[in-house]
Amino acid sequence: MILSLKHADRPDLAQPLATWLGRIASNFVDKVDMVAPVPLHWRRFYHRRYNQSAEIARHLAKGTRLTYVPDLLIRTRKTIPQEGMTREERYLNQAGAFAMSDHDVRGKSILLIDDVMTSGATLSACAEVLRASGADHINVLVLARVARPE
Repeated sequence: MILSLKHADRPDLAQPLATWLGRIASNFVDKVDMVAPVPLHWRRFYHRRYNQSAEIARHLAKGTRLTYVPDLLIRTRKTIPQEGMTREERYLNQAGAFAMSDHDVRGKSILLIDDVMTSGATLSACAEVLRASGADHINVLVLARVARPE
């Protein structure tokens, strides 16, 4: 389902997936001030026509009555696809790729939504920007975590 949402033009899958996430996160969503997606670069958005993380976040916020802030973070530069990269390469690729919009997050609790977490590089880069802007708590919710064979 996640791959279809992300690569097969199936934004309709975001709602049931967000409902599932909402049930999983029910024990802490009432402590969250705002929900925000990991942003796409405008070129990737143009080709895909939607941000799958934003669609999940939007439906999650609606189902939990949380404040949805789709433009909380801005992707400032296009990063190269991370498939096949090492953990270190992923962190370097994401470094400096995000910035804050004009929203005030000082003292706020943020729920950051992404579809898949592999190394955590993208979410870490987003969290660094939020923390530097004064966010008090940053929670992350993803649909899937890529397991690495050891």
